[in-house]
Amino acid sequence: MSMFFRPKKVVRPRSEHCISRQNIDPDALRILQRLSSAGYIAYLVGGGVRDLLLGRTPKDFDISTDAHPNTLKRLFRNCFLIGRRFRLAHIIFGKKVIETSTFRRQPDATQEQENGSVYQHEDNTFGTPEEDAKRRDFTVNALFYDIKTFSVIDYVGGLKDLESKTLRTIGDPNVRFREDPVRMMRAARLAARLEFRIDWSSRRAMRRHAAEIHNASVPRVQEEIMRLFTYRSSEQAFRYLWEYDLLQYLVPELHAHIMASGKAKAPEWDYLRALDNDPLSTDASNSLRIAVLFYPLFKEAFDKDAKNGRVNRVAQTRQLLERFSTHYKIPKMTRFTTVALIEAQARFAQNTPDSPRGRRFIAHPLFPQALALHRILLAAENRQDPQLSAWETTTAETAAQPDFEYKKSRTRKRRFGRNRHVDNDAPPAGTDQPADAG
Repeated sequence: MSMFFRPKKVVRPRSEHCISRQNIDPDALRILQRLSSAGYIAYLVGGGVRDLLLGRTPKDFDISTDAHPNTLKRLFRNCFLIGRRFRLAHIIFGKKVIETSTFRRQPDATQEQENGSVYQHEDNTFGTPEEDAKRRDFTVNALFYDIKTFSVIDYVGGLKDLESKTLRTIGDPNVRFREDPVRMMRAARLAARLEFRIDWSSRRAMRRHAAEIHNASVPRVQEEIMRLFTYRSSEQAFRYLWEYDLLQYLVPELHAHIMASGKAKAPEWDYLRALDNDPLSTDASNSLRIAVLFYPLFKEAFDKDAKNGRVNRVAQTRQLLERFSTHYKIPKMTRFTTVALIEAQARFAQNTPDSPRGRRFIAHPLFPQALALHRILLAAENRQDPQLSAWETTTAETAAQPDFEYKKSRTRKRRFGRNRHVDNDAPPAGTDQPADAG
């Protein structure tokens, strides 16, 4: 008999939950109601239902239905079908996308590879609502809101886990994590964001199968690393990755530095905490996030070189980022911007906000990110900069002058001024994979 129980279906009527249609996106409601009027089952699903039950504002509202993709295409003129493994409908309202999928189920059989992997390559079989719920990742992401009865439907025990603030996989985590190793990273991110605990069996499975993260595609892993910074919970998310042995396979140089510089008290946690607390955290670029993540390594290298009388911040930064940026195919624009932000930190000590150089520094398009990094470093290192307030005040005053222009000197060129690569590539916060809503 399996150690993983199979909960019975639970239907919680409107009188016993807090979800109101007033809190659901009106365009998502329009889709639900049109599908229902046409005779199809239509449920709000995944992270949107979870967040509404927690009293949070969802970023996305996803829908599942028994209507097939071609039917959705006929029902909605603003519908576009995407995907190869499984056809998804994107219903467009201006810049907004409501993702609508047909109920699906696990493939009939999972073929093991010669190396013992059970990585899931197919996911394209239509199914019932119950089968759709059971193929999702975590129980709290498998709840349905029925637009006809206004009830919440639970096939997997998600309501109970929501109340106990527990993140639990649906079924055996040893199987689910091997099917899709990125789910281990999602577990760390969601538990940190929701302030949930990861259940014991899932924690043990993460440690057991951490090395299998190499079976996942590099672009997906890179994208998930950047999502760890969202919702001001990066410190706890990276702590989970380190604690459950994933970080050594994802970013080995960072893992090694943490182990050598204090483990649970390593400086990395101070920098990530300062990033989470910074006003710019939610809108931070990937370059700023990478700069904060690796800064303890940069600082150690800079201090070592300073003892020898020479500090080449650009060369050191590029060298320390080489393995990470090459392996994860980080765009050149992001790498160049990261190096520029690190190099710019010396300028805060060398200039004043009201000096000519300082005003040229402020006028540079990268300055807001450089200033944010400066604030984060001060907070992480518990240092004070008497001029920080002046930098911020002068920046605000300069931004308020519509006819203020920075004209570069023809005789003196500066690396920070020449660098025109501005990183605006931060992924949408909270965006999730279609197969694992939430």
